[in-house]
Amino acid sequence: MRWFIVCVVVGLCIAIGASPLRAQEAGKLIVFAASSLTEALTDVGNAYAKTGKPKPVFSFAASSALARQIENGAPAGLFVSADEEWMDYLDQRKLIVPTSRTSFLGNTLVLITPADRPLNIAITMGFELKRTLGTSKLAIADPTGVPAGRYAKAALESLGIWQSVQDNVVRGDNVRSAMAFVERGEAMAGIVYGTDAALTKKVAVAGTFPASSYPTISYPLAIVTGHDGAAERAFRDFLLGDEAKAIYLKYGFSVR
Repeated sequence: MRWFIVCVVVGLCIAIGASPLRAQEAGKLIVFAASSLTEALTDVGNAYAKTGKPKPVFSFAASSALARQIENGAPAGLFVSADEEWMDYLDQRKLIVPTSRTSFLGNTLVLITPADRPLNIAITMGFELKRTLGTSKLAIADPTGVPAGRYAKAALESLGIWQSVQDNVVRGDNVRSAMAFVERGEAMAGIVYGTDAALTKKVAVAGTFPASSYPTISYPLAIVTGHDGAAERAFRDFLLGDEAKAIYLKYGFSVR
C-alpha cells in the first residue's frame, strides 16, 4: 500500500510538471552527503566538472535524515555519512554496495561561543561548563540520531558533565543549525566540528575536546544499491583522489 501511494504521488507530480527532482537534475549523478561537507564537496564537484564530466547534484543534510530518505527510495547514487552508524544502518538493509564502502575523512570536535563573547576554556574531566553557562543555552545537533550530536553527547558524558548541562541543551536538526544558534547569539555556547567553526567569523573556538573523549569521527562513503554505474564509480574514484584530498585538507578535514 505504501508503494502504491508513492507511485500515485509521483504520477501526480509528473502530471502537473513537478517531478520529484528538478528537471535540470534528471539523469544526473545525485550525491547525498552530511551537511558538514557542504563547502568541501561543492568544491570537489566543481573540480570534477572541470574535467569535462557532468557536475554532480548534491543534497546536504543530517546523515540520519539522508539515510532514511535513501531507505524510503530517494534516488541517491552515492551516500557520504558523518559517522559509521548510519552507513551501517543502510548496509544492514542491503541499501549500499558493500565493496564500494570506504572511510576517507576525519574531523575534530570544538566548543564555540559567539565571536563577540569569546571564552578560553580548558576542556578536561569535570570542567565547569555548567557554571559558565548558568541558565544560558548550549547548542548541539540532535544526539538521538545526528552524528555531530552523538559525538557531542559522548564527549560530555565521558568528561562527566552531561548530567549537569543537559537541561541547557538546545538541539539542532544538523550541525549547521546547531552552529546557527550560536552565530545568532541565541545560545551562549555550542559543540560543532572544527571544520564548521572555521567557516564563519561569527563564532570563536573556546576549546577543543580531547580526541579520547568521543568516538573517532569518521566519514564513510558508498554507492547506493541499484546505482552502481560508471558515473557513480568515476565520481567515487575522484572523491578519493589527490585533487579532492587537497580540498579536504584546505577545509581542515583529516584525510585517511
